[in-house]
Amino acid sequence: MLNLSLAVLSSALVSIAMRLSKSRVKKETALLATNYLLCSALSWADTGFAPLLPAGPGLPTAVGLGLLDGFLFLAGFVLLQWSIRRNGVVLSATFQKLGLLVSMVVSVACFGERPAPWHWFAFALALAAIVLMNRRSGGEKAGSMAGLLLLLLSCGGCDVMSKVFEVYGSASLSGHFLLYTFFTALGLCILLIAVRKEGLPGKMEWIFGFLVGIPNYFAAKFLLASLTSLPAVIVYPVYSVATLLVVTIAGVLLFRERLRKQQWAALGMILLSLILLNV
Repeated sequence: MLNLSLAVLSSALVSIAMRLSKSRVKKETALLATNYLLCSALSWADTGFAPLLPAGPGLPTAVGLGLLDGFLFLAGFVLLQWSIRRNGVVLSATFQKLGLLVSMVVSVACFGERPAPWHWFAFALALAAIVLMNRRSGGEKAGSMAGLLLLLLSCGGCDVMSKVFEVYGSASLSGHFLLYTFFTALGLCILLIAVRKEGLPGKMEWIFGFLVGIPNYFAAKFLLASLTSLPAVIVYPVYSVATLLVVTIAGVLLFRERLRKQQWAALGMILLSLILLNV
């Protein structure tokens, strides 16, 4: 559980750093690019600065899955931006987090994992908590349900790629898999910046890009490591709702955010689901 706990902490730090950047960074795509640049450098360093394309039978798998994962990384960001404009923040954030459904379905249907009955209950409780945490009175109407579903699939698909690599990839190339993932996302970010004509990163983009990039790299690294010792049907729900729990508590303590009654109830549901998932 140590790797999973570190993955949760790292993921929460990414969200906190992004929250801090909101009023200070004007070029979000440039921030992402600096983040992926640092993640690529850390991934390469983790391999001991090995050749970028080492010889071995597992190389095509690592490259192919890394390219797909990197694409999904950036696709999720672009779809989230578009969905917020079209569907509003609440629905977009909810469907982003409900990408958890994808990883669970793939783990059960494709990899034959079988959660215990109480794990299914914990999973349903976690999904209900996610919806309740993001619910607003009056609600928001979906401007594009297709866009919300694409957001769900891209975010969920990005998460599940770690499990796919754990099953089909070579453990010795795990560092290269992350390198290819982040380097692909970096290349697509640069292309997006050029198309949008957003300009080069400024001082704040570099600072917060690095503040985001360090925990972002370790979140991916520890999540991948946790899947080697724990079933995905435990890892993904815990990773998702525990991160939400830590970020929410940080919002209360660090940013003086006030929670509504339903959000306190959602936190209680998350705690119960985490207990059940660890039984």
